[in-house]
Amino acid sequence: MSGAVQTGRIPSTGPAAPAPARRRRRWLLVATVLWAVLLGALTWTSVRDDPPTVREQRTLDQAGPVVDRAVGELARAAGPSALLELGPPRIAAGCRVTPFADGARLRREVGVLAPDGTERSVLTGLAERLPASWRAGVGPGLDGPELRADAGEFVAVEGRSTGDGRIRVTVDTGCRPVGSGYTAPPATGDGGETAALTAALRALDQPVDAGPELVTAPCPGGALARTARSAAGPTTSADALAPLAGGTPLLDNPPVYAYRAGTVTVLADLTPDASRLTATVGCPS
Repeated sequence: MSGAVQTGRIPSTGPAAPAPARRRRRWLLVATVLWAVLLGALTWTSVRDDPPTVREQRTLDQAGPVVDRAVGELARAAGPSALLELGPPRIAAGCRVTPFADGARLRREVGVLAPDGTERSVLTGLAERLPASWRAGVGPGLDGPELRADAGEFVAVEGRSTGDGRIRVTVDTGCRPVGSGYTAPPATGDGGETAALTAALRALDQPVDAGPELVTAPCPGGALARTARSAAGPTTSADALAPLAGGTPLLDNPPVYAYRAGTVTVLADLTPDASRLTATVGCPS
């Protein structure tokens, strides 16, 4: 056996992580943290400064004024002689904005005169008098012609005949976050609707409300459309209202009866169980 000592590379005792790989991981970690910080800053800035872009980002308190203005636009488009009533705000809670967030929806209605056979022409006239930005149009629906429009801010407008000489137009926010909640327009002053409502209740021998429910909507230009509402007891005949109508009612389609008293439109839903009366002052044409 030779006693010569072999020279050469010293055997490795185990794998060691190369220095460039460790530096690369550190840079990736730093870049990830910086990107997360930048993304968070951009998100906060967008939420603070940018307008919401989908309905799920717009709260009920943001949509409420849009709904009220839309009701006023519909009142103006209907005209004082065809506007029958403004419906009160209705809030339905418990819908789902997302699988993880509850919400609510706001709806208001406008009643418009449409004697049998005139439904399409009434809807078409409404559509033509609404703002061009609403892109309103009338098309076929399941039960007859329907009006559809977009009042902006993801607020939908739909109108269809109720089959009793009226058209019901609904303004609907759809489900959205509640935010600080909806605040109804202030109901102040009187345009003659309370006196007309009182006269109708007395003619029907019904108790007179000390303060009937009053709902309003802002007209384009600054006035207010107004409806005073009152529940009444069972009444089956509108004969007692005929003198107030001067013999020429706007609508006589039992159980519905409507007439004009000066600048006020009085609408009566008369049933054997309970009746409802409204008196409405519309927007200037």
